[in-house]
Amino acid sequence: MLIFVTPGTLEQDNVTDTLWTAGATGLEERAGMLRAYFNERAEVPLAGEWVDEQERDWQAEWKKDLKPVQAGHFTIAPSWLRAEVPPAQRPILIDPGMAFGTGHHATTRLAVEAISELQLQGKDVLDVGTGSGILALAALLQGAAQVLGVDIDPVTIPAAYENALLNGLQRTGNTLKWEGRTLQFIESSLDDDHEGEYDLLIANLYAELHDLLAGNYRAIMRPGAQLILTGILQDKLPLVQSALAREGFEDVRTRQEGEWLLVMAHTPREV
Repeated sequence: MLIFVTPGTLEQDNVTDTLWTAGATGLEERAGMLRAYFNERAEVPLAGEWVDEQERDWQAEWKKDLKPVQAGHFTIAPSWLRAEVPPAQRPILIDPGMAFGTGHHATTRLAVEAISELQLQGKDVLDVGTGSGILALAALLQGAAQVLGVDIDPVTIPAAYENALLNGLQRTGNTLKWEGRTLQFIESSLDDDHEGEYDLLIANLYAELHDLLAGNYRAIMRPGAQLILTGILQDKLPLVQSALAREGFEDVRTRQEGEWLLVMAHTPREV
């Protein structure tokens, strides 16, 4: 069994995503180290070492370490732990794979919690960097009328659709439906021409991208629309705050968990 061992935890989406992309078939965390299982040696752009160990049931061991995660009135869980979601909580089923966002990282939890507090009935939502689709799903389940998830990584789109189906959505072509509301995932970026304007824009990226895209965010949001940005390290917060001020966003607020922050703001309301 070929194993690549590197410093990290299952909560570090940037590290785990790199390992999945390199071809890992499973991940395990031990004492601050990530062990990535491979069928053959691969190019892995991380510091670490290869070890060869006797074959064992890594998948069963990896799965047993995953637990449901509560975020507001949602509980995020892999499909095989659906029965462990408390009755009073709304489940979001996400099976870990080759896309960001399992709910175990602070950035995702903070965003799902913030979404759970919004009144989204009749609203149009854009999820930028949708990854696993978890934030788009949360917005739809929270009542949004139409949700679009976009990502520049083509690997994420099939994964997002699969996760939506896990949650009971019905698919016709590229459109998912839930109680008369719609969700779509497309490979795209904010540089492309999106039709329509949005009442809520969610982006789980990183601070430098938020700085770069702040003007794009503002351009496709309606007056008084809500902005939720996550994936922001504490020392990068001033960069994001400066970008939002530059673009005229108002009522900028933050939430923090460990070294990670979520930033909320809204566009100016019409007079």
